[in-house]
Amino acid sequence: MSGNTSFREELRGRLAPLRWNLTEAKSGAEALDLLHADKETGVLLLDPVLPDLLPAEFCGLVRQQFPGIEVLTMNTTTGHLLVGSTSPTPFASRLAELLYQGTTSSLPVKPVVKPTTYVRSSTGTPGLRGMVGSSAPMQHAYALTHMVAARDTTVLVTGESGTGKDLIAQAVHMISPRQKAPFIVVNCAAIPEALLEAELFGYAKGAFTGAMQSRIGRIHAAHGGTLFLDEIGDMPLSLQSKILRFVEQGEVQRLGSNDNLRVDVRVVAATNAELPNLVKQKLFREDLYYRLAVFPIRLAPLRERENDVTALAHFFATKFCPGVTVTPEAIEALYKHDWPGNVRELRNVIERASIMAGTAREIAAKDILL
Repeated sequence: MSGNTSFREELRGRLAPLRWNLTEAKSGAEALDLLHADKETGVLLLDPVLPDLLPAEFCGLVRQQFPGIEVLTMNTTTGHLLVGSTSPTPFASRLAELLYQGTTSSLPVKPVVKPTTYVRSSTGTPGLRGMVGSSAPMQHAYALTHMVAARDTTVLVTGESGTGKDLIAQAVHMISPRQKAPFIVVNCAAIPEALLEAELFGYAKGAFTGAMQSRIGRIHAAHGGTLFLDEIGDMPLSLQSKILRFVEQGEVQRLGSNDNLRVDVRVVAATNAELPNLVKQKLFREDLYYRLAVFPIRLAPLRERENDVTALAHFFATKFCPGVTVTPEAIEALYKHDWPGNVRELRNVIERASIMAGTAREIAAKDILL
């Protein structure tokens, strides 16, 4: 798939004589629609320059929704390939050889992500993939997530940094009827204010200097699926009125265009800020806050769920070094810490400890550096 017509024609010329079934897409959104319609696709050839989505974002959607598809990202400058799994299929490997004889594939990107699966906690409440803990706060969060997922209700996930708000957002999407549609993430704190509006709403050709072609925004790219607005508390006040209109009316207007485009998008927002305080300070619109907080889910900090520290420590130890155990003395050292960085901090501590342990088959107290 590629927005470059000549590039697609070149690929078609190389592959058509081999009698493979070919389907072309001009954009990421079009490609996702085609993949949903055709369940037989085995390999996806990806141009690293897409007109509507970032390549990494698109690859994440493909791995999440179509884990059986091999992704080959093609660098049109060097001719190198980025293979989308650590174990490319023979078919994909042969295809790579036919396309670029004599080149060396670049290092593989992250392994294909398996479809989301769910576990049950020790008390029988359905858990969520990637989330560890059976404490009362976590049981409550699991229950709320399962309750709201089947609806289109807007969800606001709150909690300190490092508590796993993004995992709740992913779970809301993956156990909802929208699970096969796009899950689009926008980090409102990571995109400069001058670019955020264009990223969210898209723009028409000529809307500003450098807008050489029209482009859909992230909201439009999430049509039929879920839009995750991470760090919503950092959204500029000047943009909040347009977000409010989108959330209330389901319409977006691209920069430089008078057309209102209808979209079907479920919104999940997250923040580590106290939005009511921002409302009092006139830094966040009160009407937008109440529109987003229809169904709030709060994730407790790790200091309020101490009973989960042991399970998390063993989970991360196994993740970083399968077969390694954590000694009782090491667990005791972990319990003495108050974890201002929450689960993310604990993860980093265990990763560091697994390295410090060297060839030992257990993580000892001396390996815990706090």
